[in-house]
Amino acid sequence: MIELILVGSFFLLVLLGIPIAFSMGLSAVITILYATGTHALNPAAGVMYASMSSETLLAIPFFILAGVIMELTGISTRLIEFADKVVGHRKSGLALTAIIAALLFAAISGSGPATVAALGAVLIPALVKHGYSKRHAASLLASAGGMGIVIPPSIAFIVFAVVASDHQRVSISRLFMAGVIPGILMGLAFYCVARYLPRHVEQLTENSSRNVEKGMDRLGLTPKSSSTPAGGSTQSPVAITAGSTATDGIITLEDTVDTDTEVGERTGRAPWSEIGMAFLRAIPGLLVPVIILGGIYGGIFTPTESAAVACVYALLVGLFFSRDLKFTGLFKVFTTAGVQSSRIMIIVAAASLYAYVITRHGIAARVSDSLLSLTESTLLLILLINIILLIAGMFLDAVSAFYLLVPLLVPVLLELGMDITTIGVMMTINLALGLVTPPVGVNLLVAGSIAKISYTEATRGIWPFLGAGLVVLILVTFIPQLSNWLPDLLGV
Repeated sequence: MIELILVGSFFLLVLLGIPIAFSMGLSAVITILYATGTHALNPAAGVMYASMSSETLLAIPFFILAGVIMELTGISTRLIEFADKVVGHRKSGLALTAIIAALLFAAISGSGPATVAALGAVLIPALVKHGYSKRHAASLLASAGGMGIVIPPSIAFIVFAVVASDHQRVSISRLFMAGVIPGILMGLAFYCVARYLPRHVEQLTENSSRNVEKGMDRLGLTPKSSSTPAGGSTQSPVAITAGSTATDGIITLEDTVDTDTEVGERTGRAPWSEIGMAFLRAIPGLLVPVIILGGIYGGIFTPTESAAVACVYALLVGLFFSRDLKFTGLFKVFTTAGVQSSRIMIIVAAASLYAYVITRHGIAARVSDSLLSLTESTLLLILLINIILLIAGMFLDAVSAFYLLVPLLVPVLLELGMDITTIGVMMTINLALGLVTPPVGVNLLVAGSIAKISYTEATRGIWPFLGAGLVVLILVTFIPQLSNWLPDLLGV
């Protein structure tokens, strides 16, 4: 009966339109009142405060602040330019540019929606210009942005390590490294899909150009040269307006990207001099993951300390190197980071009370026994848990989902013989796919608003990418070496 009250009240509150964080907190309070009375509410404030004051979770606001600063310094534009110079000449090179840029930016922001917002304003118009339909362009960026919570440093991994510590300890450093290979596999899977997406506009353009040239040859005329670069007009075909996306915080797209950046405007390999210049311009952004991860695995500082170092580095780059950040703009930076951090910490506080009720009343043990009694097949149970996670990812963000499901599902998965590292990566990939899965799909909302298409239209293009992501999920679930090989190699 307690389980029904806890879960039923939560979903009822969500259906009534109450935010997820408050729904979790209120359902926990309702359950406590039903089970033990008002006196049992005394520990509630202590549980919520203890969850937010965790030294490990202190890394979250620091990483958010570093990401906000790096967004404002034009790093996303420089990463796109560098990726385009290196691989833009290849077949479907613009799609590959988008995926590589997303991988690089994910190593800075650690957030899926932030990655889509920062890169999409440049790359979605460029993809559309080169023949991709708007829905496929939006779907590619939304899917690539999902890698933001898999590629280290990842806020999702930090939260998982904290919540799962009640069942089995796992270091954040190990989870960070465990996400590298699965994240790259996701990028490769999305690129394979992008290579075979229909590009009718490009094909029509090529056929028209070929027919015009043949006709002029027959008439003995020489085509006039055009100053327009290969690929069309250099002006961005869409104008992104402030507040037109579902991005978090108060920084608008005009603050973070240059929408006039030219990508995909050439047909041949870029000269080495251009690649070198693009690399030099991208160095400040490329050094962020090097400093964070190198410092952690070099034993110089902890993950929380690395986040603080990243903030200092980002401030120095913005104020004195790129000079895109002014002292007068620091108030806006800290306000934005504070808003984003507070949203997550409110969820952490409410969700911790929800998890406390699950543990305090033995709900986790009963759910575990119930699941294990459904079938003796380990394969079927793992697939069932993946389905539960995918459904949860459709509606919940990673932080809420971890606090809600880790106490319930991790004991079952450990009983089935899965190691904690594989469990963490598997759950995170599930929630990354949830970022692009209807009916919510936050990444898809952001990408669709940038592409100026309806959410329904955007969902029509997501299914091939979602299928590719599910293939990676199955591989990671049943081949533990994909998650464990790199951390074992580094001894973390």
